[in-house]
Amino acid sequence: MSNEWSKPEHALEYLGRLTQIPHRQEGEATLISEVAPDSNRILDLGSGNGHLLNLLLAHCANAHGVGLDFSPPMLLEANNRFAGNSRVILTEHNLDEPLPELGMFDVVVSSFAIHHCEDERKRTLYQEIWNLLESAGVFCNLEHVASPTTRVHHRFLRELDTLPSEEDPSNKLLDVECQLQWLREIGFTDVDCYWKWRELALLIGRKPE
Repeated sequence: MSNEWSKPEHALEYLGRLTQIPHRQEGEATLISEVAPDSNRILDLGSGNGHLLNLLLAHCANAHGVGLDFSPPMLLEANNRFAGNSRVILTEHNLDEPLPELGMFDVVVSSFAIHHCEDERKRTLYQEIWNLLESAGVFCNLEHVASPTTRVHHRFLRELDTLPSEEDPSNKLLDVECQLQWLREIGFTDVDCYWKWRELALLIGRKPE
């Protein structure tokens, strides 16, 4: 993953505009609606400041969460958010590396993180997620995906009031169809894009019982 995210100014700039990303709340609401409230263990890959994990723990009253992130500024924000919360464990980890031994989970989520990995790593990471999921577990990836053409991509950037020269250099975007196919090949069922707005998409797959 790009070292841009280890820089305080890069991470804090992103956090400053987190709530301004168009339609993000719609994607998050759809994600949460696909997670069973009685889930016990939740893993958040690229947990950032803990925003999504916090929402899920409110939705799943008895769940415990594990958040992985490699950005020190993000981990600092998350530690401040969850200070004194015994339901949460935060661990520094770069998603470019194999996932550590963490036990099994009912839910694995990620929010705008996996697109920083090379495509080959995305594919192997999806397999590792499958291996960590309990039977009937769900994987929800709210992700930044590739547009089909440069014109469509530039339209997306205009919606974000962003110039092509201002794009995050760590982005390694991939189309929805390829990633859904990978999930099906691994063995996930009910695989689909459950929500999408331009280059923001929610990809979900479930591990069969």
